Amino acid sequence: MSGSLTYDLTLAGLSVGGAAALTGIGLVVTHRATGVLNFAHGAIAMVCAYLLRQFTVVWGWPLALGAAVTLLLVAPSIGMALERFVFRPLSVLGGDPAQTLVASLGVFVLLVGGAALVWGTGARADAPTLVSADPWGQLAVAVALAVGVGGVTRWTRLGTELRAVVDDRSLAVLGGIDADRVAAAGWAFGSFTAGLTGVLLAPYVRLDPYGMPLLVMEVMAVAVAARMRSLPVAVVVALGLGVAQSQLTRLHPAGWAEPLLQAVGANLFVVALLVAALVLPGIGDRDVLPRTATARVVTPPGAWIVAVVLFLLPLGLAGSDLHTSVQVPALGVVLLSLVVVTGRGGQISLGQAAYAGLGALFTALLAAGRFPGLPRLPELAALAVAVVLVAPLGVLTGWPAIGRHGLALALATFAVGVGVSRFVFAQPYATSGLSLDRPAGFDGDRAYYVLELGLLAAALLATGALRRGRTGRALAAMRDHASGASAAGVRVPSLKLTAFVAGAALAALGGGMLGMGLRAFDATAYDPVRGLLWFAAVVVLGADSALGALAAAALLVGLDAGARGGVAAALIGVLAVFVGRFPGGPYEALRTATSRLRPRRGATPTPLGARVRRRLRPVETGPTGRPDGTEPAPAAAPPGAGDRPGPDGPTRTARGPQAATPGRDTTSRRPSAPHTPAAATPGSLFARRIRVAYDGFTALDGVDLEVRPGWVTAVVGPNGAGKSTLFHCLAGTLRPSHGRVLFGERDITRLAAHARTRLGIARTFQQLAVFPSLTVAENVQVGAEQGRIADPAAAERALRLFGLDGPVRALPAEGLPTGTLRRVELARALAGSPHVLLLDEPAAGLDTAEVTALARVLRALAADGTALLVVEHDLDLVADLADVVHVMTAGRVVTSGPARHVLERGRG
Repeated sequence: MSGSLTYDLTLAGLSVGGAAALTGIGLVVTHRATGVLNFAHGAIAMVCAYLLRQFTVVWGWPLALGAAVTLLLVAPSIGMALERFVFRPLSVLGGDPAQTLVASLGVFVLLVGGAALVWGTGARADAPTLVSADPWGQLAVAVALAVGVGGVTRWTRLGTELRAVVDDRSLAVLGGIDADRVAAAGWAFGSFTAGLTGVLLAPYVRLDPYGMPLLVMEVMAVAVAARMRSLPVAVVVALGLGVAQSQLTRLHPAGWAEPLLQAVGANLFVVALLVAALVLPGIGDRDVLPRTATARVVTPPGAWIVAVVLFLLPLGLAGSDLHTSVQVPALGVVLLSLVVVTGRGGQISLGQAAYAGLGALFTALLAAGRFPGLPRLPELAALAVAVVLVAPLGVLTGWPAIGRHGLALALATFAVGVGVSRFVFAQPYATSGLSLDRPAGFDGDRAYYVLELGLLAAALLATGALRRGRTGRALAAMRDHASGASAAGVRVPSLKLTAFVAGAALAALGGGMLGMGLRAFDATAYDPVRGLLWFAAVVVLGADSALGALAAAALLVGLDAGARGGVAAALIGVLAVFVGRFPGGPYEALRTATSRLRPRRGATPTPLGARVRRRLRPVETGPTGRPDGTEPAPAAAPPGAGDRPGPDGPTRTARGPQAATPGRDTTSRRPSAPHTPAAATPGSLFARRIRVAYDGFTALDGVDLEVRPGWVTAVVGPNGAGKSTLFHCLAGTLRPSHGRVLFGERDITRLAAHARTRLGIARTFQQLAVFPSLTVAENVQVGAEQGRIADPAAAERALRLFGLDGPVRALPAEGLPTGTLRRVELARALAGSPHVLLLDEPAAGLDTAEVTALARVLRALAADGTALLVVEHDLDLVADLADVVHVMTAGRVVTSGPARHVLERGRG
């Protein structure tokens, strides 16, 4: 009997695993063909299942004909349409992975909303059966597809082209590959597998616009475990999870373990998704949320006055209209949590619905006296305590954010949201028999709405506080360029946790308000699919705009209440699909379109014409004080700041950027021989026997280096010599496998980049690391606030030193010339008063005059006693600037000495 039961359960598990394998195959193929993790895969499956039911059950078509039209015509057409009209424009514009993620979520929301509009939100139990319940049929389909796809991708020309397009679309096009055709083929096949999954699952699960897409997304664990690459791994993991889930139904432990085991058995794919997203190495680690999707957007004039008036209007309503309006402020607070996490912090969070639900659940439990260890509380006190209890749980999503971003973070936050929904909200022991009343004195809808407006105002003030001041600038810096923020001294890991904890608190507050407004805890109001809808709504209406969050709340509640269910989701889906075209939101798109349509007055003169006109008559200058809008070269700082260093180090009379003397001749301080590392000099940075190896390749092999105060040390060598690896070891962005990094007598080998900055080791980047949404002055102020010394005047001194104290200081960094941005980055590094300055290709992108000005400033800084390390390819700059040059080849320092001798020997 036991053997028969085991066999039957195994067959049942193979049936589930076969369907999951189909989903994994489709996701892997789409990702390998297009580089997109298709979050809309489940929605496509749901639409195809509905279409087959429409053809066969409603219209009476033969099953074979309906299946052929659905799977061979409609499903591939959906994929090709998505490629052509949604994802191809994103690829042409640069293929930003996070914009692609938002567009994919937009397709998901659009299809879910459209299906709700067309077929309603009720569950259907009459879906036709395409393949019998016998698991061997589904298993055979999955294995045949995996083998076929594996053969095509490995041994055919199409497979080679698929890999080439994903690796580098523009390079593949230059190689003669029709990238559009290849991507369209990948999307068509991915949609076919999605449709096949939907029609196979529909007879055995609930067919509704929300349940099936979420079910398919849960089995995304199969593709994640396969690292979005290996089809055999995807099939094996799917079958293994299916069989394991089926076998768990045999276990019936006594006591508290039984409901827990039942929950795990019913949601094993969710557990697998949690493990795969939180434990396995993340996919898409290079992907980040695009700064353009979270940049500050200009608020329309008078918008806040209009918003206040509109939010006060419901006070004059009554009946069902007022009852519906009660939901808007509560949802607005929930969406403000996404403004904090995504708009301010630049982190993808798809699980905010879980924290909103926990806020409502904890409020209900505390008000009913059912929360373990706490007495029964009045409703307002219960809401406040619930917020305090939920806020620390933001670490559940904040902790993965420390080491993950992009698609990996999206999966992790979505997995947490689904896990909370399945293991808390769906469990009777937590939610059965719960009711939730409104606070005393606020029982009526109008009175409660007034209370909500007060809480919403408090949430708006808290959100606004995170945009201003030191914390606001640090959050914006982290959002715009996390590595640059860390180099400026921002504690990025702790700041990410702060953003997620604050977001969880706001979501819990809004969720509790929503629960009290509905007078009940309703788990469906906090479904993970709603979390995806909320995220898409906030992003498309301006992720960094509190006004956009309020508009999204009113839109979501108003459309669904005043029209058929699904209208709001369909509209948000349409906007999200085209997010790549207007990343700042609809208002920004409208403003841009209006400015383009506005007739231009007058012609812009050429540079020659501008010079001629300037000689003839005065002209109105641009924002930087020059007719062409560019910045002048850095002005020389007043002399008399520092003394020339002697052989044993500098004799300094001042520190920081105010002490630099750009015009000073420093050629007399060239050493006659390279300095040999000996006892640690205060302020010196040492590399001692540094070794770094990657997968058997040795990038650095026992490198010794010293960066002395008052000296300019240069590292040169061919590409691949190990210069950048050594630089990253010194800056703290890479930890060597052997050896030590010393700052004076202190071992800093294990210190993070921001901690080294706070010790006095600043750096710049080869690729500019400025914060585009901040002004020039704010960029420099970040360095002054987060650096070694918190000196309020340091930012102004750095701005003056680099000629940035004019009108340009108030301009956003976005769009400024490269030379200006180089000076902004240097000024930010110096505003923290560092002892050591590490410069990675500081002359990259500069013209001759700018390089000359840069060299003058760097010589002055060295004369003031700052230790400088320069990694540079411009040997003329190195010859003019450096005291000591180290030549690297194959991970070793092969030559060291005075710049003139080393470079002349190399040229000879």
